Amino acid sequence: MHRKDLQAVLPYLGLGIGVLSLGFSAIFVRLASAPGPVVNAYRMGIATLLLGLPFARNVGSAGKEELKAGIKYAVLGGIFFAVDLMLWSTGVMLSGATNPTLMANIAPLWVGLGAALFLGEKRGKGFWTGVAVALIGSVLILGQDALQSADFGLGTFLGLAGSFFYGGYFIFSQKGRSHLSSVVYFWGVVATATVVLLLSTWIFKYPLTGYTQSTYLNFLALGMIVQVVGWFAINYAQGYLPAAVVSPTLLGQPVVTALVSGSLLGERLSVIQVIAGVIVLGGVYMVHKSRFETGD
Repeated sequence: MHRKDLQAVLPYLGLGIGVLSLGFSAIFVRLASAPGPVVNAYRMGIATLLLGLPFARNVGSAGKEELKAGIKYAVLGGIFFAVDLMLWSTGVMLSGATNPTLMANIAPLWVGLGAALFLGEKRGKGFWTGVAVALIGSVLILGQDALQSADFGLGTFLGLAGSFFYGGYFIFSQKGRSHLSSVVYFWGVVATATVVLLLSTWIFKYPLTGYTQSTYLNFLALGMIVQVVGWFAINYAQGYLPAAVVSPTLLGQPVVTALVSGSLLGERLSVIQVIAGVIVLGGVYMVHKSRFETGD
């Protein structure tokens, strides 16, 4: 393969690796069998350590004013990301890997709604139709869980609640990345999230030690495969591919989770869950599509 051909393929390969890695995140959480704050404290802590050297090498390239402004958003993004992870991972432990992950991925709806309601950005019919479709699918999933699951849909609801904070993370990241490189900004996020998650383990009195070897291996997989490899692969792809390609492709994450959880965890989806999931993803895709068509 020629060098130019390889350079053209690498961003798509990075995007694929990123989606696949993120799709396994809920699987590792379920297999870890530890409290959500503990799982994610390890996940973020490992990423903070691994990204420490790249951060140290790149932080000097940012000006003082840019660094000051960017770090502020990184701290806010890290707080929101930590809360999202705590809610989502707890939901995964309660209701399984698929539904909470699907609910977490409707975050773009809240980002778009926030921009429309509070920033005055105009949205077309396609956006509002997509919001309505995604919400209908979400209600179907939540309703079925409430009727059939042992936790009355609490785990899926926590995934939905986490999506609000996931949306906030996206908003702060958009601001922060305008001031800092991806490495510097991302380290600020994971370092802040680590502090928040460690504090939460102390508040809830969750132990950080005493787990099985298998649990620690899943912690390591979350930190290395999901947080470092997965997110960095996506950041790389975003530098070369248009958002109109990257954003809809990221909707593949809950699809990967659903496929893998069936074979590895024995989680089987009902026909209604599959239909509702397709409706949710279709609505979120419509939101993305309307955004690019209107040039938002």
